[in-house]
Amino acid sequence: MVKKIIGRCYIYLILILMYLPVLVLIAFSFTEATNVGEWTGFSFNLFPRLFQSEEIMTALANTVIIAITSALAATILGTLGAIGAFYSKKRAREAIDLATQIPVVNAEIVVAFSLTVMFVFIGNIINVYMFSFWTLLVGHICLSIPFVYTSVKPKLQQMDPSLYEAALDLGASPSKALGKVIIPEIMPGVFSGFLLSITLSLDDFIVTAFTRGSGLLSGEKKIETLSTLIQAKIKKGPIPPEMRALTTILFVVVILAVIGVSIYKNRQDKKEKTRRAF
Repeated sequence: MVKKIIGRCYIYLILILMYLPVLVLIAFSFTEATNVGEWTGFSFNLFPRLFQSEEIMTALANTVIIAITSALAATILGTLGAIGAFYSKKRAREAIDLATQIPVVNAEIVVAFSLTVMFVFIGNIINVYMFSFWTLLVGHICLSIPFVYTSVKPKLQQMDPSLYEAALDLGASPSKALGKVIIPEIMPGVFSGFLLSITLSLDDFIVTAFTRGSGLLSGEKKIETLSTLIQAKIKKGPIPPEMRALTTILFVVVILAVIGVSIYKNRQDKKEKTRRAF
């Protein structure tokens, strides 16, 4: 009994430490005070001001474009890599598993610095300044691929390996068997990897700071994302109060997305149980 009480108290303490700062920001998004901790009266004015801020909207749009684009590319490459490794020989599969695990446990600064050195080296060879939207995109893809791989791999291991062979025996081509048999079976893992890739890209700062150049909605200037914009504002002074309103909107969107995914998974599980029952 005592162990259960201590365990629950520990869990509640962790949850409070995780969510209390976010809840504080959300609470102060309904006041126009410059600094968190000052209350100048209840107001919704930060929300329209948020959408009127060209600087924040540009950074937000850049962040979303990079996140979705890199997540799509990482999901495709990571899924194909996981499928290829799954049907490879044991030694090759173990080597690929090891190679994908290293970036997951490795410090992000090492990945960012390695990419920077590579881009500088290539730029010196071809005598071109490499850093642009494309180097930033490559950096985010490299960051996300290992996580997509680790999300898809368990679904492949849970899948009946005879399904693919049965599809080939019934006359399906390898590509058609891949699209009609394997992909539907591992789709939950693919979807999880896609969402994880978006999350990693949205809140990334280190890789972005090392690999960004000019482009996207920033034009000739260096690409600003939400993370780099906040870091730049912290250097100069207090963070714009409109960012608190953005925090509230993002939190609500994430909560709604989690609820939607949970409902979808529950429905899929019920359909699967019904199908197996018959």
